[in-house]
Amino acid sequence: MPTFKLVISDPRTGKAISKELKDELAQPLIGLKIGDIFDAEVIGIPGKIKITGGSDRAGFPMRADVLGGVKKYVLLTKGTGLRKAEKGERRRKLVRGNTITEEIYQVNAVLVEGELFKEEEQAQPTK
Repeated sequence: MPTFKLVISDPRTGKAISKELKDELAQPLIGLKIGDIFDAEVIGIPGKIKITGGSDRAGFPMRADVLGGVKKYVLLTKGTGLRKAEKGERRRKLVRGNTITEEIYQVNAVLVEGELFKEEEQAQPTK
């Protein structure tokens, strides 16, 4: 059965939470792609979530322009999976496709609708 670490960011507050999804909770994510928006009620969070990326168990990043759930060598000039490329430089790197499969370990997402952190929790004074 699949197990994912789901990292959800809230762009309004700038904060993020991490949630471990196992078995039945992780099943609805299988087959979704980068850019898909889904109802977060199936994992116990009110609102809608957009998938923005992730990585597999070995640490290879998911890339939106590689189709499917495969691991593939692609020629990169910039973007996800390539760090500090000089002008005109191209490198062949191993990346994961844009579809969530059982090999994916971490799924990154952003909150589109709803609230992760309630107003009352933020307004509490710190001592």
